[in-house]
Amino acid sequence: MIIKKILSSLFAIFFFQLIHGQMIIQKDPLIEKMVNEISTDSLKSYINSLVSFGTRHTLSATDNNKRGIGAARQWIISKFNQFSKYSNGRMTVELDKWVSTPDGNRVDVNADMANAMAILHGADTADKRIFIISGHMDSRVSNIMNRTDDAPGANDDGSGTAAVIECARIMSSRSFPATIIFVAVCGEEQGLLGSAHLADRAKQNGWNIEAVLNNDIIGSNNSNETGIVDNTRVRIFSEGLPAFDLEKKASYIRQYGLENDGPGRQLARYMKETGERYTPNLEVVMVYRSDRFLRGGDHLPFLQRGFTAVRITEMNENYEHQHQDIRVEKNIQYGDLPLFMDFGYLRKNVSLNLSSLANLAKSPSMPVDLKIDVKNLSNSTYLYWSASPTGKIKGYYVLMRETTVAQWQKKFFTVQTEMRLPYSKDNYFFAVESVSDDGNESLPVIPSIGK
Repeated sequence: MIIKKILSSLFAIFFFQLIHGQMIIQKDPLIEKMVNEISTDSLKSYINSLVSFGTRHTLSATDNNKRGIGAARQWIISKFNQFSKYSNGRMTVELDKWVSTPDGNRVDVNADMANAMAILHGADTADKRIFIISGHMDSRVSNIMNRTDDAPGANDDGSGTAAVIECARIMSSRSFPATIIFVAVCGEEQGLLGSAHLADRAKQNGWNIEAVLNNDIIGSNNSNETGIVDNTRVRIFSEGLPAFDLEKKASYIRQYGLENDGPGRQLARYMKETGERYTPNLEVVMVYRSDRFLRGGDHLPFLQRGFTAVRITEMNENYEHQHQDIRVEKNIQYGDLPLFMDFGYLRKNVSLNLSSLANLAKSPSMPVDLKIDVKNLSNSTYLYWSASPTGKIKGYYVLMRETTVAQWQKKFFTVQTEMRLPYSKDNYFFAVESVSDDGNESLPVIPSIGK
């Protein structure tokens, strides 16, 4: 009788845990250590160095070693080369060059273009996944064609470029199963030229890019007009309906209500959970738009070619310090100057990037062939999948949320490649992610319909 009571109690506890799930929060000590190495002094030095080149306009000088975009990109390459010395040969550095011809729009001469890239090759040769962190090195003033006046670009996008450089510094001495690309692209202000070039290169060469983290304007804490000052929130913009092959996917998306469950939204959710896990006093705000009104960033060319990409941008933009000639009018200082930066806030946003990037690159690959069984009417949900093809897999998390909720609400762990849950498949969204021994989760996979 006593044994029966004990077994009954244990079953009740197990069933309670299964029903209610667990929001499992597990920090990886290596990622915590890397986050703690992010230096505000380093970030400040990067910004000051970038500003010291006077202008980084895409069409500025490329043959001057002190002024112009040519000097800036060589300096970025020198930093990458410095970091590569500590990578045991895993990091390679390149200046990806091409010539952009006049386009009748924002390029009026033959322009020598180049993206500055550092590639930290994955330690697992079977793992073909690539994760990219980007910022744009170029800057501008009020007149988009003005390539001679000083355009400091401290925040737009010295901040994003500094994030790329700092992540490369810290991560270069570590080993990850997957490959990470750190890139400062050029030509953003002239029409996303550098990112389009890189996205085309990736498409033509069949790169298995699982995520692009594009950072643009992430280092200031206040807005004009409203006067809001807040260094505790940052935005992630993510695509809803896919820009690539929407016609082929629209019927399925509409039928199963997956308008908010494309790869971009999954990446945004992932970064919110992971970034807030490792970054105190930072709320990651998901914005259900690809970008802001009247603006566009370097994640867009990747989206247009079918890759998963998001944009990270500060919460409160100050337009007196973007795309402005340096001047004082009515006692207001205009211009994108370092004095308007909040380096503590920038550090938080670098932490968001680094922790998400490291967690992704350390994780096993995503589970494959995930299906949801819909053969029968039922008030439960049966999911089944095939094992992740690469990585050291501890098990899998089955994720669940109500259809009107933005974030995953419950996690259920299993070492199997199937799970039946006592929740109706009609009332919830589900996903599965693989998890490593260190607790690093892959991106979530949404199930397709089982036959």
